[in-house]
Amino acid sequence: MSTHTDDNCGISGPQNGCRASLAQISALPRHHREIIPEAYLDAMGHMNVRWYMALYDQATWHFFETIEMTPDYFKTHHAGAFALRQFIQYFSEIHAGQTIGVRTRVLGRTDKRFHFMHFMINETTAQVASSFESLGTHADLKQRRSAPFPGFIAEKIDALISRDSRLDWEAPVCGVLNL
Repeated sequence: MSTHTDDNCGISGPQNGCRASLAQISALPRHHREIIPEAYLDAMGHMNVRWYMALYDQATWHFFETIEMTPDYFKTHHAGAFALRQFIQYFSEIHAGQTIGVRTRVLGRTDKRFHFMHFMINETTAQVASSFESLGTHADLKQRRSAPFPGFIAEKIDALISRDSRLDWEAPVCGVLNL
């Protein structure tokens, strides 16, 4: 399966009446950057959908580190995180040799769940290539069930929510991922 270009993506730039400009999205923290190898391409000559998910997964692990959900934390506290729902949109193609960056915006949380978005920027073409919206939960890995965030992680997430809630653009959420 491959991706397609959507000329009315809702976020790629002001030329489409979008809610956020490339500059606004690019101001978000970057949690992953990579040059796309030939191996990521499909029969259409652009990056295959499976690699979008892999790149978003890499960005998520880097994002987790910023909120102290590190491998050491997971091991020491027998904790983890489970993905509950995800929504990906594709806006422009990515080709081999191009550099992508994944930027992150935190949207909200409850005592156990968190809601965030990644935006994949094709830094070579200066286009928003894709967005990824995720609803996840903190987990107790002994019980294999959702569990409340410890205070120190909740504080880190809350600080990011506070920062991102002050942005002057509305997050282009899909509308079906609710805390």
